Amino acid sequence: MRRSGRPSLRRRQDMDTPDSGGKTPLGRKTAETGINFTSSTRFSRGLTFIRGHTLFGQSPTRRIIPQTSLLQENADSQKIAFLLRKQWTLYSVTPMYKFSYDNLKEYSRLLSAFVAAEKQKGLAVEVGNDLGIKVTLSTILGLKGTDQDQVAILVQIASRSQLPFENAEDKVVWSGWFCCISGDDLLESVPEDFTCLSLFLANGAESYTAIVGSWFQKTFDCYFSRLTISPLNLAWMAAMWTGCKVDSHIAATELVFSVPCIPQSLDISYAIHPEDAKALWDTVQKTPGEVTQEEVNLFMDCLYSHFHRHFKIHLSATRLVKVSTSIASAHCDGNIKILHSKHLIGVLMLLTELAISQIQ
Repeated sequence: MRRSGRPSLRRRQDMDTPDSGGKTPLGRKTAETGINFTSSTRFSRGLTFIRGHTLFGQSPTRRIIPQTSLLQENADSQKIAFLLRKQWTLYSVTPMYKFSYDNLKEYSRLLSAFVAAEKQKGLAVEVGNDLGIKVTLSTILGLKGTDQDQVAILVQIASRSQLPFENAEDKVVWSGWFCCISGDDLLESVPEDFTCLSLFLANGAESYTAIVGSWFQKTFDCYFSRLTISPLNLAWMAAMWTGCKVDSHIAATELVFSVPCIPQSLDISYAIHPEDAKALWDTVQKTPGEVTQEEVNLFMDCLYSHFHRHFKIHLSATRLVKVSTSIASAHCDGNIKILHSKHLIGVLMLLTELAISQIQ
């Protein structure tokens, strides 16, 4: 098979089903991101408290699939739309110490000066001067899984327009947002002085991500770390998102596998017609709205068996690195693109769970 090959399933009767015999460290600079975040002394005690009182990190045997939009009535539709169809890089964030929603305007002013100083290679910058850079922190209303969830925060860096027009708009050059969807267990486990926004998503230059992350770490004694996605969790995403109902923009389920080769790796792209993927999932799933590890394994085994029958390749010997569906696409490196507002909360619930599991 050529590297760019995309074998796909088009006939539902060809799909294997269970009945048809289908075989069922802190402050370190990483090569992947080039980001060097600093450590936190005060929060190390809070982190120890979390580790001693939670069971995060254990792989769940079942997960829930929300079938309806969980966005609250006061959701900011403009900001929600802004979050969709962009590629975001994922990070986990430990709880922030002494963060206050009442001070967002002051944080914006201080972070603007910090970003400007860092971009000018450490030259002194006076807070309040026109820096050519504008940072805005604002809330994203309605982005909650439960009433206990903290309000999500959007951070945007804009370059001030040099045009002489009075109404010239600033150009947004970087965006990031914090949230913690259905993170009740974590909220109940930390002291009141800490704010839990465990998932951070960034879009834009890594240099800005590093600067913003450093400021938050120094200001709120938290710690950012890159959030990658294991092949096991990618398989969960493939199964869960295939089981979600969509009314528009229906796309094929695509799985990308990496085959280690010398001198360079080989990728295999496996595209399944959305009707075939949904038909297979319907034969596998036992309880609507709920997914178990056994069902995920069976779903993937059926796909592997079908692929082997046609191409004589054992996908089980490769590594799943990317999943694309009508709901979202995710890469093992920790990149995500969410496509539907109806399923935004459901996707963020899973990502929040992964972020929390990495905090311990």
